[in-house]
Amino acid sequence: MTNMESQSIDIPFRKHILGNRLQVIIHEDHACPLAAVNLWYHVGSKNEVAGRTGFAHLFEHLMFEASKHFGTTYFELLQRAGGQINGSTNTDRTNYWELVPSNALELALWMESDRMMHMLPSLTATAFETQRDVVLNERRQNYENRPYGLAIVALTEALFPADHPYHWITIGAPADLRSATLVDVQAFFRQFYHPANASLAIAGDVDPDAVLDLVNDYFGACPAGEAPPAVAPAPARATASRRVLEDRVELPRLHSAWLTPALFADGDADLDLASDILAGGKPSRLYRRLVYEERIATDVSASQNSRELGGFFAVTVTAVPGVGLDVIERAVVGELAAFAREGPSQDELARVKALTETAFVSRLQRVGGFGGRSDQLNSYNVWLGDPGFFTRDLDRYRDATTQSIRDAAARHLLPEHQVTLSVVPAGRADLAVSGSDMVVVS
Repeated sequence: MTNMESQSIDIPFRKHILGNRLQVIIHEDHACPLAAVNLWYHVGSKNEVAGRTGFAHLFEHLMFEASKHFGTTYFELLQRAGGQINGSTNTDRTNYWELVPSNALELALWMESDRMMHMLPSLTATAFETQRDVVLNERRQNYENRPYGLAIVALTEALFPADHPYHWITIGAPADLRSATLVDVQAFFRQFYHPANASLAIAGDVDPDAVLDLVNDYFGACPAGEAPPAVAPAPARATASRRVLEDRVELPRLHSAWLTPALFADGDADLDLASDILAGGKPSRLYRRLVYEERIATDVSASQNSRELGGFFAVTVTAVPGVGLDVIERAVVGELAAFAREGPSQDELARVKALTETAFVSRLQRVGGFGGRSDQLNSYNVWLGDPGFFTRDLDRYRDATTQSIRDAAARHLLPEHQVTLSVVPAGRADLAVSGSDMVVVS
């Protein structure tokens, strides 16, 4: 065990719950004169229903459009004060953050509280339709008109049944967005964007007592709202399937995927490490075999996609010109079978553990932004109710062994549960994995 492996990660914090059930986490660090404000709403695309998708992501846009006391100047005011601002939405949560000079903290808190409490009065039909058009254009840019962009749509539709909330992607379906009304999105806001469904972290050059007073001043009067009901779909059980999607691409690409444990569940960290051993950089098994030795692929990647209700493991390989995907699949299946049978070597495990720990600690050098301390405090608080889960989270990776990783791969990456998607140039279905059924997505 190295010195780093034996160390705990101590991010001191205070947690309070206001009378309206808003959870507040304060972390004091005077290394830099900066303050981070980070607000999570426990709502993502999993909280939508089939036929009414894309609302959570649409609200990420609408929340930056205006609130009662700021009109359309939300970005301008914070940037004029020297701040950075952003937000994101995924299947399980939406986050918003500001990183400001510490003397602008009160401004950031005031503005966040204003859009929590007073967004709907400023949500006009014009603002709604404008941002809906922006989202539809974003979808065209990132999915419909991007090479391989629709693969994730076809893949999630194959992995999760139609009534499962991971069946659709976060940006939603175009028809659902176009049919949404202002009344629909107002109802969505009332259900999810309130203190009882939110967690607020403030980190950096702050005085905790003074910050708590400010939070009470700006957020304390906001009505709590009703805690949304838990989303509890029937467990998804993928059976093996082979599908082919024609796209405007030059090279065929193979996607292989399996349903896997949820975020923090047993096996999740093991499979995360397995993805790096298999395809994390040039020393990885799949990259070395497919790109260097057999020269049948231009690139390889793998990931354990950890989500609140359940994850999925994915391997993606792009073929070199002239190579069909049957050849690629045989190589991938063979390498995975060997991995599930023999497990990783001690050297491979040591390499990916070091990479994981370095990335984990590096993110925590920052108080704000995506993955910074304020974001991580909120993450653990929302998923586990414990903002201080840092060391135990890292221990999931430190405790992994060659045997535990082998067992996770052997248990979850089974051929009989493998979903295979071939993305091929239009008119070249002959390059797809044999026996694939054509799919059309939009």
